[in-house]
Order: sequence, then C-alpha cells, then structure tokens
Amino acid sequence: MPDVKHFDPDATLETVVRLFWRQGVATTGIQDIVNATGLNRSSLYATFGGKQELYRTALERYVQDQSRLGRLEEDDRGLPAITEFFAGLIETRCTGEFAGWGCMISNAHAGTENGDPVVRAILDRQHQRLRTALQTALLSAQRQRQLAEEVDPDSAADVLALLAHGVNLRSRAGADAGQLHRTVTAAITAVARRA
Repeated sequence: MPDVKHFDPDATLETVVRLFWRQGVATTGIQDIVNATGLNRSSLYATFGGKQELYRTALERYVQDQSRLGRLEEDDRGLPAITEFFAGLIETRCTGEFAGWGCMISNAHAGTENGDPVVRAILDRQHQRLRTALQTALLSAQRQRQLAEEVDPDSAADVLALLAHGVNLRSRAGADAGQLHRTVTAAITAVARRA
C-alpha cells in the first residue's frame, strides 16, 4: 500500500524557506526544521531528503517566489527603472515582515553553503540574471542618452549587481534604510549624464 502523506509538502517547504532565510543554513539544524514544521524526521527525509537536499529545494523555491527581477527585466525606462528597483529592494529589506532577513541568495553567497556545487550553480545563475537585467536597463538608458558618455554599461552592471548584494547583506546587519538610499543614489548619479 503506498504511503499517504498527511501533510502539505508545499506549505512545509514554504515554512522551511522562511527558516533557512531568516536563520541561515549553518545555524539551522534538523531539529529546528522538525519544530518549525511539526513533522517528524522520517517524513522530512522521505519527502525532501537530508538537510542539504532540503536546503537546495528551499533555495530554488525562494528564487521562484521571492525574486523581484521580473519588473526590471521588462522595464525599458533606463535609469528610472534601476532607481525604482533599488527603492523597492531597500523597502523590502528594511521594512515589513522580512525586514532584517536580507536575501536568501545574498546570504548564501556569504555563507559556507556556497561550497555545494548545486548551490553555487543556483547562486551563479541568479547573479547572472540580476546582472543581465541591470545591463539591459543600462543599455536602455544609454539609448535614451541618460548615461554619461564614458560609462560602460557592462562594467556598470557589474557594480550595480554587487551593490544589490551589498544592500541585501547590509540590511540583514540592520543598516539604516536612509543610508542605503543615499548610497544607491550616489551610485546611480555616478553613471548618469550631467544636465
């Protein structure tokens, strides 16, 4: 007779995403997961595998549900789109339910979990997606003559992608939203065409 699951794996995964996102992988033990989900170890292992497999699945779910790049990828306004992206990023990281949690992707870049080749591939893929979205917006800005002539959109995309990770990590450490906004404004001003 097949084993019938008496829990919702999708809801369980959402709980686990939040746990890993808030606490990090290194400080989250299996017992923490058991306590948060209310499931026993055998149910967790049978459904998701061990802790590392569960983390990988949670990281993929985070990318699917929490990535805010869609709007930036589709916005052709140039620098205003980049400004809006960073404003939303800072607001998400510094206010509301997830304030102080940072970004699960950026957190993983800074943690030991990035030594796992599967995790590294997820991180690299998501970083490339971020960089490409910023590069596309910068190329749009260049076409609209919003960029200073000496600005290379490729290099500027690298800098802004790193700045996004910095915002995520600094917000996790309790950085002031106003200071983060000032830093982002300085970076965008540095690439903008002077009036």
